This record gives sequence, structure tokens and C-alpha cells, in this order.
Amino acid sequence: MNLNELRDRAYKTACEHGFHDEELSNEHFICLVISELMEAVEADRQGQDGRANVVGFETCIKNAYQGIVRDDWFLKVYRADIKGSVEEELSDVTIRLLDLAGLRKIDLSELQGPLFDKLNITPEFISWEFQLKEMSFTERMFFLCSLLTSGESIEDVVRSSIVVTFLNANILRIDLLWHIEQKQRYNELRPVMHGKKY
Repeated sequence: MNLNELRDRAYKTACEHGFHDEELSNEHFICLVISELMEAVEADRQGQDGRANVVGFETCIKNAYQGIVRDDWFLKVYRADIKGSVEEELSDVTIRLLDLAGLRKIDLSELQGPLFDKLNITPEFISWEFQLKEMSFTERMFFLCSLLTSGESIEDVVRSSIVVTFLNANILRIDLLWHIEQKQRYNELRPVMHGKKY
């Protein structure tokens, strides 16, 4: 996995869908990340109903007509089995952070390697992982909000928030990279601005 490649794909999709047609502040983009965190909280409040049906999704995709997954079929299955889930919302958090990294030309190469193999690249991140495991889901989302609004440089905010989002996914046994891939495809098939004002 190459986070800079994921960054470039997220940024390219956002540009193609009109999200960067005007110059907007870092605070604007961070607010949208926080909105995704709150959607993750709402999904988590639904209990098991707020989790993605990965088995159902993969079964439907594998049973596509002659092995060809048409865009309309992908959208239908995605909406039925993944849309609105905790997994999707954490993917959205990551994709928005990757997009911001692309916009601000933030290099993510230092986050490669062991972080995404064993999630333990530095003592600070090891400490975070132990702390996060002791927290409830809402406390972990609040911790992410506190990172996003810490006043640190935008580079540090984006990098730290990506790390903590992956740590959260790890705690929840979510294959975040798989979910990011599905959400990226879904986003690429959506209309300009995803049908929204911003």
C-alpha cells in the first residue's frame, strides 16, 4: 500500500467532482472530517445494524453477471450492504484526510511500512494504541476531534489523524484499506459535489 497513491486518487476524485473549484480553508476541510466522525458515532449507536455486511457485499459482487461488475450493480450492492456503516464513515474520514493531504501537498511516505503492518512505528503511536483500547467508541472519536483541532501544523494534524483512524479500525477489526477501496470506487461514480452544496 502506498498512502501517497491513495492521497493522489482521493484528491483527483475530489477535483473531478468539484470539491476544489474554489479556494477553501483548512478549517473547512477539517470540519467535514469531523462531520464524518459524527456520522460514524451515529452508525455505531445502531449496534450491529450500523456495521457493514461485507459477506453480503462480496457475495453479490462475485455473483455479478458473467463476472462483470457493472457500475449500476456496484452502486446498488454498495448502498445495500455498506452505506451508512461505521466502516464507511471511517473510510470517509480517511479519504477526506487524504484529499486534504493532496490539496496541501503533504507527503505521507513516512507513514508507510510498519504502521500498516503492525501499527507500531513510534513510541507515541504505541502509547496511543494502548490508550485507545481503553476508551469507548465515542471517546475515541472525541480523541480524533481533539487531534483535528489541536492547533498543530496541518501536516501534523493530517498525519496523526490518519494514524489514529487506522488504529481505531484495527481495534474494531475493520479492514480499512479494503473499505477505502470500495468507497473510492463509489465516490468516483457519484455526481458532481456528490449532489451536495459543499
